[in-house]
Amino acid sequence: MAAAAAAAIPMDGSWAQTGAPARRPIPSSGEAITRVGLGTWITFNVGADDELRDACAAVMQAFFQAGGQVIDSSPMYGSAQEVIGYGLRKLGRPAGLFAADKVWTSPGSRGPSQIEQSRRAWGIPRFDLLQVHNLLAWEENLSTLFAMKAAGQVRYVGITTSEGRRHDLFEDIMRRQPLDFIQVSYSIIDRNVEDRILPLAVDRKMGVIVNRPFQQGALLRYFSGKRLPVWAGDIGASSWAQFLLKFVISHPAVTVAIPATSQVAHVRENVAAAAGPLPDAAMRRRMAAYVRDL
Repeated sequence: MAAAAAAAIPMDGSWAQTGAPARRPIPSSGEAITRVGLGTWITFNVGADDELRDACAAVMQAFFQAGGQVIDSSPMYGSAQEVIGYGLRKLGRPAGLFAADKVWTSPGSRGPSQIEQSRRAWGIPRFDLLQVHNLLAWEENLSTLFAMKAAGQVRYVGITTSEGRRHDLFEDIMRRQPLDFIQVSYSIIDRNVEDRILPLAVDRKMGVIVNRPFQQGALLRYFSGKRLPVWAGDIGASSWAQFLLKFVISHPAVTVAIPATSQVAHVRENVAAAAGPLPDAAMRRRMAAYVRDL
């Protein structure tokens, strides 16, 4: 199956885009990007297996065909960066790519060499966004990223956290540093960032990337046996994945969510969540209450 899907990938990168998902502007620049991206944690860590790499390239092809832009990775993600690079070469380096990666090393003096290794793995001239991963050696690494931005070597700078770690320090950095993006965990049942971090991002004009919108698939597995409410159709959600994603990306502070997947059908379903209507505040309350009571 994977080999057959990969065989259909055009080597010159040519294909017809099949959708036009909604976009949201990056607060610091006004540049608009699509609201659903592609994460690569676990799913793209497939090593040197050609068949599995081709399967990941097929996911990337479907992602770009659906209008997706943001692909996010990290040196922490095993072979994911090399697998992305393999896919980009196979697809002819699609022009719509918004490349987001991270620096994840201590001491921070190793940051520049790690970033260059990551860039070579992707096979791109420069990253659109570089982030300090989980605040590791954040002061020195963030200084490196700001210097790179000033030199035109990266367009945007950010910081990340996941699973609610170090939120007090995270907020402090947000208040003191001119960040373009933050990346946090957020889902319909993990809403800790709603109280302080998301409002602060709005106040500071920072874009928000959401990781773990499905909690590494745990939410999809849990809800798979539950009934999707009939009124989910009012917001164009035909599956639990779209229901959960629409809740996340409809928050006024959220710029893009980056669910990870290894399935072509799933990446199409995910990107399509941004193409239809999104819930307003009242509907978001209804969605959260429905999930809470299941």
